[in-house]
Amino acid sequence: MSSDTLNLFSFRGKTKILHLTWVAFFISFFAWFSHAPLLMAIADSLSLTPDQVKTLLILNVALTIPARIVIGMLTDKYGPRLTYSLLLAVGSVPCFIFALADSFAQAAVGRFLLGFIGAGFVVGIRMVSEWFPARQLGTAEGIYGGWGNFGSAAAAMTLPTVALIFGGDDGWRYAIGLTGVIALVYSFIYYATVTDTPKGSTYFKPKKIGAMEVTSTGDFVLLLVMKLPMYAALALLTWKLSSGVNMISSFWATVIYCGLGLLYLLDARKTWSINREVFTNPPAPIHRYKFKQVAVLNLLYFATFGSELAVVSMLPLFFSETFELDPVKAGLLASGYAFMNLVSRPAGGLFSDRYGRKSTLLILVVGLALGYFTMSQINAQWPLYLAVCAAMACSFFVQAGEGAVFAVVPLIKRRLTGQIAGMTGAYGNVGAVFYLTVLSLVSYQVFFLVIAATAVLGFAVTLLMEEPEGHMAEVLPDGSVSLIDVA
Repeated sequence: MSSDTLNLFSFRGKTKILHLTWVAFFISFFAWFSHAPLLMAIADSLSLTPDQVKTLLILNVALTIPARIVIGMLTDKYGPRLTYSLLLAVGSVPCFIFALADSFAQAAVGRFLLGFIGAGFVVGIRMVSEWFPARQLGTAEGIYGGWGNFGSAAAAMTLPTVALIFGGDDGWRYAIGLTGVIALVYSFIYYATVTDTPKGSTYFKPKKIGAMEVTSTGDFVLLLVMKLPMYAALALLTWKLSSGVNMISSFWATVIYCGLGLLYLLDARKTWSINREVFTNPPAPIHRYKFKQVAVLNLLYFATFGSELAVVSMLPLFFSETFELDPVKAGLLASGYAFMNLVSRPAGGLFSDRYGRKSTLLILVVGLALGYFTMSQINAQWPLYLAVCAAMACSFFVQAGEGAVFAVVPLIKRRLTGQIAGMTGAYGNVGAVFYLTVLSLVSYQVFFLVIAATAVLGFAVTLLMEEPEGHMAEVLPDGSVSLIDVA
């Protein structure tokens, strides 16, 4: 077998770590999107309005924005084994909160807090990058992301049936509560069966924690600019909760806006304290990296993963309303979109390994734009099978694009992989908040067209990306420099 080929039937060494880690990610997604196929039952049980239902969709992805940044930093500092295990255990609690909710307010709190478990993705990115060489990294990260992302499809395919088995008005509660139990149990299994690195390897940590390190004054400015959309997404959510569903008053909305502004200033100050040396004593060229690369990946993940989160959340409802289907059938058909993760995201990583990072991304983003334009044309006159095929074809490019993005992330700066993955991953949730807010204001058709338009913008931005090449320099504990081949 070629050294570039992964033996996925093995359960030893690095392949064992890959399997255990994608299962952790699978469970986090299974719990995170447990509500999507059950929305109609949840709405009936809690007497929710359509606007409240759409607000729950936005809330579900909001907390993941800051959570991915924080979890990325904790992963780099404390290692993926401990971080992932604690994340699954803590993330099980909001599952139980939501399962026991008896009002919109309680359900909203549960869904908001459950967004925390969605940050698990960035932990596995660092874990996989520690165990796999660069020549296999895109494929391995694609398998991790794709098979893990399938958790949302598994939720759509199984949880409506689980709810029916338990029966009654509370069937959905048992189904969602079960996802929390699974997450809690697996947190102990994961901690007991993995290690952060192969035996004898060094786990590189950032020199400082609290903000991302940059290596030039221009990159410092760009980092501050790229932080703005993350705060803007939370402000957008606040506006939705205050003017859309009247969950919070205008007074408290103003307080939150001011708080977000103050938090950004404190964030900027912390970023300055971490990076002020670059203004007076820039690092040697061998230690530098271009933050422009991170910014491009952020915007691409906004369009790829952001749109996936939004579409996975709303697609069962879209099929149900457009084709007048019952919830179980609508959930099963909508799961076809997420089902593509099994092959499309690994394919994106594989194409990136073999045919180049930048060229692969350009092709996939074009396909993404065309896919969403096609979905914008779906209506009740379409044959149902053709609508499902269109969604699955679009999904291939979306998720292959995600795989190609994260084939690049670990190649930028090894010891900052968790933080870079955290920021790029957070942009996916920024995209989801943006798209789902658009959905609450416009028709399904316009919603898909907006995603297609942002994909075109993503194509233009990708032209600015540079193909990763050469070596990553890392400082070993003894002060010597280690060069890691990434070509």
